[in-house]
Amino acid sequence: MSDLGELVVVTGMTGAGRSTAAKELEDLGYFVVDNLPPELVTEVVRLVDEKKGRAQPIAVVVDVRGGTSFGTLREQIAQHLPTRRTSMLFLEADDDILVRRQEAARRPHPLQDGGRLLDGIHREREVMSQLRGDADVVVDTTRLNVHQLTDKVAAAFGTPEAVALKVTVVSFGFKYGVPVDADLLADMRFLPNPFWVPALRDSTGKDPAVAAYVMDRPDAQTFLERYIPVIETVGEGYLREGKRFMTVAIGCTGGKHRSVAMSEEIAARLRDLGIEAEATHRDLGRE
Repeated sequence: MSDLGELVVVTGMTGAGRSTAAKELEDLGYFVVDNLPPELVTEVVRLVDEKKGRAQPIAVVVDVRGGTSFGTLREQIAQHLPTRRTSMLFLEADDDILVRRQEAARRPHPLQDGGRLLDGIHREREVMSQLRGDADVVVDTTRLNVHQLTDKVAAAFGTPEAVALKVTVVSFGFKYGVPVDADLLADMRFLPNPFWVPALRDSTGKDPAVAAYVMDRPDAQTFLERYIPVIETVGEGYLREGKRFMTVAIGCTGGKHRSVAMSEEIAARLRDLGIEAEATHRDLGRE
């Protein structure tokens, strides 16, 4: 992030993907506020500046649910927020697509007023026309799926660090249950257990002696040589599908020795490959 965080105003047609864009911006590190009346934008920025500092990027979703006072939105931003870089993202789609998405959501259009859904869409286009003309980025989501839309948002507003894969390698003990949020899971119980070595029993996988006992095994090295490419392959696929967070669970009996040492080694090797990775230990200290 730069010293001054960006302010992104997300707006556009109902059903065009504002919620998807907002969620993507949140994943990119933005402080996101949905359904915000235009006149409150500057107040939100002031509060975020005070609480989190001006480096914190902000995204606000402004749409017809918050009223129709859009005429001075740009003027407000220019007048009150001269120290923030500002951008407006406008999302739109063809009428038939908006009708289909709104019907699938089984919710009335905010400007339908008891009439036809298409009437509400036409009213919204008229109300939002000025904002569309002012927008810095216009994305037509007619032919985009969710992953394609998030890719466009990330390309427009994400930093290289924000859109990179982030891997958390979690050690655990099978005796305490399998992590429910694991994307990949591997079992280290095929390796000899340091628990049965009196000199190592009270130490953990973070201890160099325990780590050496685990990692010096030929089977451990073979596992790493074959498993790291699996993580890379899955991670590349995740990025293509718009998923940037991966949890790799590494288990052993108690989550104290083998899984801890292996998790630390996997995270280190991933970092050597340029992948952001950290090791955490769910059950360490429970015995």
